Amino acid sequence: MAQLLILTSQGNADVLPALGLLSHRARAIPAEPAALVGAPPADAILVDARFDLAAAKGLCKILTATGAGSPIIVVLTEGGLTAVNAEWGIDDVMLDTAGPAEVDARLRLAIGRQTRDAAGASTIRASGVVIDEASYSAKVHGRTLDLTFKEFELLRFLAGHPSRVFTREQLLSEVWGYDYFGGTRTVDVHVRRLRAKLGDMESLIGTVRNVGYRFTLHEDEPEVSQLQA
Repeated sequence: MAQLLILTSQGNADVLPALGLLSHRARAIPAEPAALVGAPPADAILVDARFDLAAAKGLCKILTATGAGSPIIVVLTEGGLTAVNAEWGIDDVMLDTAGPAEVDARLRLAIGRQTRDAAGASTIRASGVVIDEASYSAKVHGRTLDLTFKEFELLRFLAGHPSRVFTREQLLSEVWGYDYFGGTRTVDVHVRRLRAKLGDMESLIGTVRNVGYRFTLHEDEPEVSQLQA
């Protein structure tokens, strides 16, 4: 039996009727950013996207950027499926008409993947940067970096492959995914923002002219330390 958190402006039973036939415990809170501050812990988070796709997408981005710690599943109508892409940062989608067996299976798989990924998470240490994959947090010389989800993913990927140069196309594929249709300009924008947040350590993200970017190690640090959790 899982503890579920439903973000919706409607009633519990309206979002996913099949939940009423399962033994999972569900609690609903308003689908608003302010409601997330005191949100209770949950094994999975269901976001109601049936009526307002833009608001639901924004909410999902906030959840991923702040490190929700639980799989995020969007509930929508069949017509809303075309609007969902990798930018949402979610773990799965579910139609509001899904039956009990499908709902239970999708919840079980999403929670199982989250548990497996957390167990395999590691800590990356390089040139004063400490990246904790389990908590989606990053620090530079003890100072916590306020990163968005994609900024974190970009830093994690580059720091996990120190000194290796990646083209913008490679970074788009590795960090944003193959289904991302934006241009390479996206990479430049995120690198610029990441450097700004690194402050005095902005040189850690090096530019190789006409090629791409790399994570630059200090001269006295020949390799990255990656500790398994």
